[in-house]
Amino acid sequence: MKSVPASLRAALLVATAAALPAAAQTPPPEADTRQFAPLPAAAQATLRVEMLDNLAALNEIISLMAEGKLKDAGAVAEQRLGVSAMGRHRGKPLDARPGPHMPEAMHGIGMEGHRTASEFARLAAAGERDKALAALSGVTGTCMACHYAYRVR
Repeated sequence: MKSVPASLRAALLVATAAALPAAAQTPPPEADTRQFAPLPAAAQATLRVEMLDNLAALNEIISLMAEGKLKDAGAVAEQRLGVSAMGRHRGKPLDARPGPHMPEAMHGIGMEGHRTASEFARLAAAGERDKALAALSGVTGTCMACHYAYRVR
């Protein structure tokens, strides 16, 4: 995998920081004040694997954008993060599905994350590099919003 050019890396950082609320830009206090989301152990395990895959997908998307492969970046975003990725756990037992156990607002942030990933994918597929880059900060912004607001253990 090629390294991300410094200019693109800087643009991504600026775009991401601009999209986050001020509270999300500040490291959490020593005492963890995030809301506890009590998920069964199996749902926690499913969610952990999904979050790690999301992180890998974001890395792949950024690398593809740095290589100028916007359409490929959009395809990865839609398949692994977008609306197309919703419902991937519906075949699992209820206690292994994170969504039904999440607080409503947490679940809403997750749904918004899927929608923002699909919007990024649409712009990337259309070759709208600057708009896609701006939309990518919305994707990472929903990640930050959820991770700064909620915890599962």
